[in-house]
Amino acid sequence: MKKSIIYWSPCLNPVGTLKSTINSAKGLAKYSKNEECTVSLINVCGEWNDHKNDLKKHKINIIDLTFNYFAYLPKNGYLNSRLSYIIIILFSFIPLFKFLSRTKPDFFIAHLITSLPIIIFNIFNFNTKLILRISGYPKLNFIRKLFWKKSVNNISHITCPSRQLLQKLAKKKIFSISKMSFLPDAIISYEDFKSDVSKKIELNIFKTQKKIILAAGRLTKQKNFSFLINEFSEFSKKNQNYILIILGEGEERKNLNKLIFKNKMNNRIFIPGKVSGIYKYMKKSDVFVLSSLWEEVGFVIVEAALSNLFVISSNCPNGPSEFLSEGRGGILFENNRTHALSEAFKQYCSLEEKNKYLSISKKNVFKYFNFCLFFVRRICFFWQIGFFTYIKLFYFFRVISKNKINDFMLAGTMAIRKLFSPISQLTNALNRH
Repeated sequence: MKKSIIYWSPCLNPVGTLKSTINSAKGLAKYSKNEECTVSLINVCGEWNDHKNDLKKHKINIIDLTFNYFAYLPKNGYLNSRLSYIIIILFSFIPLFKFLSRTKPDFFIAHLITSLPIIIFNIFNFNTKLILRISGYPKLNFIRKLFWKKSVNNISHITCPSRQLLQKLAKKKIFSISKMSFLPDAIISYEDFKSDVSKKIELNIFKTQKKIILAAGRLTKQKNFSFLINEFSEFSKKNQNYILIILGEGEERKNLNKLIFKNKMNNRIFIPGKVSGIYKYMKKSDVFVLSSLWEEVGFVIVEAALSNLFVISSNCPNGPSEFLSEGRGGILFENNRTHALSEAFKQYCSLEEKNKYLSISKKNVFKYFNFCLFFVRRICFFWQIGFFTYIKLFYFFRVISKNKINDFMLAGTMAIRKLFSPISQLTNALNRH
């Protein structure tokens, strides 16, 4: 009997979780081609329509749950997005209950708008194992903590995108440590990386002779680009050979443009908009900066490290400091403190051995590949060997990752295929390392 795995991830905007869901599903489908399992993704309201062909090409089944009303949902801003969540919950409750009752999947992995499947699993009994994937940085308010604590018996496992978040949840006794695992987001698809870096750059601003400080993300308050603009304006008074480029689109564009004009930085700071594929632009930049108020882990800094781009990041909760090895893989500055980022820019300019930082951050990229995450997920959910083996696996991957990017992709893929069967081979391999 084939194991059936269902992904639930209704994305309103092209946030990092969308990429993580796609890469995770692809990795699971690709590296289980000789295994007895099927991978499916629920298309709740048409949010996955643009990705259907690509997902089907990778043998991922698309399940249309309701009808296509995604285009009519309000998406920008906190209140609009919450209104859309309510609409999705109301329209999807009965269809999702019927789907679970009819198909009886083995695993249900909930990424976004997780309250709906949790409520359904609380009310009704299913043989399906509910996996709660905590995406992004959750605000642990009273209602959420109470809801999770009341639902813990109906959730089979919880995965966290950073160790800091896992420790925080354990400390607050929301979930028991035995039910939680650290599972990095499936950020990197090497096929996408190879394809994108070879493409022609469309923005002329990247053809400048000046050094480029790059930032990227949705233009929202969370990304704190207004702070970045002010700090760069201060830094650039004595550093005329740098420009700042912010890639992205969002509701804060007008305010950011006004701030650029106010600081008289129209010829130094540019917001060209959203781009398709970021790697080719990262390859043409000199340093990447993350100014966010919170992140989990901060997808763009992982992509920047893969592109051999030096990273400067705020020490916001939860993931950036963890990814940058507490400052050994890049420069960390105090979150949202005036002059902290401009001082970090100056520190970067004075660094003589930047390669030491780059080598650490690039090594940390390895755990965010889609095939690596499938391997760990396979261990945690199917074979349930346990947390100690999970730690051994990452040590094993860390040994492999000392090679160059092409080499450890090949080595890791071959190792996974070799170790999948039988289980005794896996145990022997782990003992050797």
